[in-house]
Amino acid sequence: MTIDGVSHGASIYPRLGRRVTAARLQAGLFGFWTALVFAFLYIPIILLVVFSFNSSRLNIRWEGFSTRWYGELFGNKVLIDAFQNSLSVAIATTILATLLGTVGAWMLYRYKFPYQRALGLLIFIPMVMPEVLMGVSLLVLFVQFLHLPLGFLTLTIAHTTFCFPFVLVGVQARLQGLDPFLEEAAMDLGATPLQAFWKVIVPYLMPAIVSGALMSFTLSLDEYIVSVFTTGAHSQTLPLKVYGMAKVGLNPQLNALSSIFILVTFIFALGSYFFSRNKKP
Repeated sequence: MTIDGVSHGASIYPRLGRRVTAARLQAGLFGFWTALVFAFLYIPIILLVVFSFNSSRLNIRWEGFSTRWYGELFGNKVLIDAFQNSLSVAIATTILATLLGTVGAWMLYRYKFPYQRALGLLIFIPMVMPEVLMGVSLLVLFVQFLHLPLGFLTLTIAHTTFCFPFVLVGVQARLQGLDPFLEEAAMDLGATPLQAFWKVIVPYLMPAIVSGALMSFTLSLDEYIVSVFTTGAHSQTLPLKVYGMAKVGLNPQLNALSSIFILVTFIFALGSYFFSRNKKP
């Protein structure tokens, strides 16, 4: 087709070619930027894992492959005791935070009451509050008002305080897609409100509950700032011990310890992904 002796197709193809070139250039720049971000995030982690097998104590150059530091790590009673403390607190925190977050999200969704939005805002404050302020405020609460000795109890309460909002947010997001007639259908079939919640609502919310529980476990396990203010002499957690060791100097056992945590975190994340994928309605 020609217009005034000029091919109309000939005028379209150059513009189309320029657009394709621009799109490819944009995609290439996006890919390059994404690769830089991933390199910035993961190269230090890869180096840490590699140097955990370095035979050198100085950890500034590679001298040979060795699993020596893993053996010394598992024989370090101070770190093992600190890890057991962290694990005990993290498990207790996960149970409490998951229960409080799930029940709280259901109550905010199911029932309407005065000042509900204000209450929801107060629940989310621990998620954005600086950890130093939270640690100091909890220390004042435990010592001056409740007269509780600092230890496992205060540590668990403190960790639950900032962990359960993460569970609540995840469960609330899941509840937005809930069919409101599911509960009514269950009760029409003879279930009590409690049975309907346990046998119908909880299975539907399970992916969000599991994700929130894993988040709570992870946050509690590596929490440092709040733990500084709310722990006692006999309830020192692993992050506190690791920070104390790092202040003295780089210890190759810390590389081995970090590598183990990276592996465990990867396994948990992978398990959470496949669980959520299999539980999709």
